[in-house]
Amino acid sequence: MNAPPTDDDRLTPEAGDAPPGEHSSPVHAGPDLRLVGPAAAAWLTALILLGASAAVAYLVAGASLAAVAVLLIRPIGRAFARPAPADARLRPAHGRTSQDRDVLAAADPALPARSPDEVGRPERSGAMRTATAAVLICVAASAFGVGARLAAVASGPVRALAKRESTARLDAVVTGDPKAVVKTGAVHHRETVIVPVRVERVGSQRVRVPVLAFAAGPSWKGLLPSRHVRFTARLTTPDRGRLLAAIALVRGPPTTLGAPSMPQRVAGAVRLRLRAAVSHLPGDQCGVLPGMVDGDTSLLRPDLADAFEKAGLTHLMAVSGENLSLILGAVLGLGRFAGLGRRAGPLLAGAAIVGFVVLARPSPSVLRAAVMGGVALVAVVGGRERQGVPALCAAVLVLVLADPELARSYGFALSAFATAGILVLAPAWRDRLSGRMPRGLAEALAVSAAAHLACAPLLAMLGTGVSLSAIPANLLAAPAVAPATLLGVLAATVAPFSLGAARLIVWPAGLAVGWITSVARFFASMPYAVIGWPAGLTGVTLLLAAVLAGVFVLRRPLPRGIAAVVLAGVALIAVGMHVFAPSWPPRGWLFVACDVGQGDGLALSTGPGQAVVVDTGPDPRAMDRCLHDLGVHTVPLLVLTHPHADHIDGLPGVLRGRVVGTVMTSPDSDGEERHLLNGRTPRTAGIGDVWTVGPLTLAVLGPLSTARVTDRDTGTTVNNASIVMLARWPHLSVMLSGDVEIEAQRELLAAGVPSAQVLKIPHHGSSHQDPAFLAAVRARVAIASVGAGNDYGHPAPSTMSALARLGERVYRTDRDGDVAVIGSPSGPAVVTRRNRP
Repeated sequence: MNAPPTDDDRLTPEAGDAPPGEHSSPVHAGPDLRLVGPAAAAWLTALILLGASAAVAYLVAGASLAAVAVLLIRPIGRAFARPAPADARLRPAHGRTSQDRDVLAAADPALPARSPDEVGRPERSGAMRTATAAVLICVAASAFGVGARLAAVASGPVRALAKRESTARLDAVVTGDPKAVVKTGAVHHRETVIVPVRVERVGSQRVRVPVLAFAAGPSWKGLLPSRHVRFTARLTTPDRGRLLAAIALVRGPPTTLGAPSMPQRVAGAVRLRLRAAVSHLPGDQCGVLPGMVDGDTSLLRPDLADAFEKAGLTHLMAVSGENLSLILGAVLGLGRFAGLGRRAGPLLAGAAIVGFVVLARPSPSVLRAAVMGGVALVAVVGGRERQGVPALCAAVLVLVLADPELARSYGFALSAFATAGILVLAPAWRDRLSGRMPRGLAEALAVSAAAHLACAPLLAMLGTGVSLSAIPANLLAAPAVAPATLLGVLAATVAPFSLGAARLIVWPAGLAVGWITSVARFFASMPYAVIGWPAGLTGVTLLLAAVLAGVFVLRRPLPRGIAAVVLAGVALIAVGMHVFAPSWPPRGWLFVACDVGQGDGLALSTGPGQAVVVDTGPDPRAMDRCLHDLGVHTVPLLVLTHPHADHIDGLPGVLRGRVVGTVMTSPDSDGEERHLLNGRTPRTAGIGDVWTVGPLTLAVLGPLSTARVTDRDTGTTVNNASIVMLARWPHLSVMLSGDVEIEAQRELLAAGVPSAQVLKIPHHGSSHQDPAFLAAVRARVAIASVGAGNDYGHPAPSTMSALARLGERVYRTDRDGDVAVIGSPSGPAVVTRRNRP
């Protein structure tokens, strides 16, 4: 499982007071679970009621308070009831109460008094009543909070405008960091900036409601939280369960009405200076260090992000309790070293918490970490040792009551579950493991395993797969986390005053980060680092069944031995499959259709470590992965057949770390590709051009039309502007048809279509095919470069049927993965490889 955010909470058990003359031993007294019920009740209440109406939430709150009243009235009534008659002997034996027996026992010692069980029964009943009342009060508070927020967003002028889908001018305050989301479609590359705002005026009316703005343009990406802006947007209603008054579809850039608050300006400046300080570090270190300090992953390379995810180390860049605990530990340690008093140290740590929240910007994990740190500081000031489970429950309770929408945040849930696992499971596991290994290693292993096991049900619900490498990867990375984080924070503190000094500080921090990134890449590249797992309730059920079976097996010698033999056999089979499976890339490969999703990304071998690349797919990470796995480090010729996003947006993945020669584009293109070329000047393809690179010969056949296309033209018009080429090696020929549709295919037919052994099916196998063109190529193998579950219905059944009637073997990247073709005198051979999760 991907490793979630964790807290470095104290695992040392408290020693109970030993009787006089005896030595105390560290014995776990067990976690204090009194706040678990109220916290869980508040969380579940918010989780459920967010999908209901305000009226239902208020009804739940009222019913809970009524139940509390019933629970409390009953003992109050008993307290004012008259005492039992003094002459208890007058009552028959079978009707005497326990108090009657106490009275009789006092008068006559020969009569039996109440048993110890009867003596404790009122106390237990009172404790149960109190616990139930506390749970119901928290349910009422959570329900009332949800109801109040639902009522606020469901009424008022903003929601009224959203119901009519009207356009309005809004004055708002930015409440969170803008987030850029790239939407890659088949035709265009679109970047949408999502900005959470609080609308304070609509037209001439004053309001105060949350709205989520969807905008475009660089002016939105640079906005800091607390900035006052004015913009015009079309309002629509949000999905059910969102505490939003509306979704705002913004038109144009914002008008700024005032500067951000002083803390946000300081935080923004510090983050910018930290980026400048790390800019001289190697690429991996430059991207990861700001993420570990303040959650800024804007410099993180996509392939490295994938490696962290597969290795289960993503939590290191999601600022949370682990980061804050390191900072608080350092601050309190410095306070003691400087001779600060017992009260001054926590005050300094409190200031560190405030600075941490501002620098990292409020998010579910950051807020939870701050509240946890605040609870810990209260314990320190009060002179009591920190109690982990009550602190966590208090944090959950406070945060859910303050922001009910956190109840539906997977990040918040993962963070809380991980911390709970560490607090409840890790101490006992550490003690058991300490008898078999050094205590430090046992503690690290127990913490990592407990966090992963606690989060396993949530990760199974998400369907992220089971990470077999997460625990060892976290163990190896752990020693470098503290120095990297603390030195990074120190550099961020110094950077606004001296960039030179900050650069000196980040150098050793970069060494620690370099170790972490090496661990991430190593484990991510291992076979079976992540195995697939069903998503949803099915995955959770299977996981719980596996855990229960594991507990049963580990507790009994015979099943444990059988399980060990079975697991050893499975491991041998897995290793054997990996060792004896066909190697990748297959020896002698000439052409590979990369599995890049819904798009084209093709590699044509020109020699060891070299390949011509035709189109780059929609995702730089997928294209980079394919070329990396093929061992391609030099691209003498890069061909971009036409300016659609699913053919050019993966271009940064080709340019990353490779020597790229000539870039060729369609003569009909208006230059849409240039924004991805980093200043390179492309060359226009010409009909009849022939390129020879090593053993490969490329002949340009199309486009035959001469009309210039722009992003305003229809998809068909741009598709028909595709470069069409015939690729030849001594024993293989491939027709590279781009996305040409029926009109362009007929033009090629009229000009004469050469035959080829392999056909890259035009336009991902869409239904816009001329059967005569498909037949004229006379291919033996046809390959559809297509994304799984795409919205376009590619490849079309009619196209697949037509190719089947022609006797062609059809391969699809959505089902077969990367498709490699090997040339031979007897005909093409095909080797496929499904990509690892």
